[in-house]
Amino acid sequence: MKWLSRLFTSQKPIDTDHLMKKFLIVGLGNIGAEYVNTRHNIGFKILDFLAQKEAVTFETVKLGSLAEYKFKGRTFLLLKPNTYMNLSGKAVQYWMEKEKIPLENIMVITDDLNLAFGTIRIRLKGSDGGHNGLKNINIILNTQNYTRFRFGISDEFKKGQQVNYVLGEWGDDEKAKLPERLELAAEIIKSFGTAGIENTMSNFNGK
Repeated sequence: MKWLSRLFTSQKPIDTDHLMKKFLIVGLGNIGAEYVNTRHNIGFKILDFLAQKEAVTFETVKLGSLAEYKFKGRTFLLLKPNTYMNLSGKAVQYWMEKEKIPLENIMVITDDLNLAFGTIRIRLKGSDGGHNGLKNINIILNTQNYTRFRFGISDEFKKGQQVNYVLGEWGDDEKAKLPERLELAAEIIKSFGTAGIENTMSNFNGK
């Protein structure tokens, strides 16, 4: 039975180090041309900006579109779920399990009505804040303990007009300011994977 012993002892240990260097960055949004430039789709817009900036392309995959970006020894999987906002958790869970990505290496990007336009808020955990995408992710993953990157879209709408506002397109003033905000968002994603969440929160929250 010595050969059997050699077989097991010669097997290489599972390399977990590379798993810790892999990150799943999820931008929330709705699929369809009519949603591309809407406030609710800022998650998609940020990932599209980063992909274009770094010359990586999205491919249609199960439950979404995926692009792979490598930076400083880290691998960032950029995911845009195609499940529609309210069912985002299914895509997050699938790719998290498929790529064996630990919960602490997941970042979800969403719009936030409670923050002024372009304001950044990064948190390690928290409630869904009324956001249907986060609500579904919390249910599917059965936890709130994952990093969320909230991008402020403000609440400049009249009573009863919230849905129209969120699903409306950016105003001219917002469009003029978006490029600088998108650049900042791209830096936040890279910082999350290379500098860690604590440093990222310290350096970018409130900017």
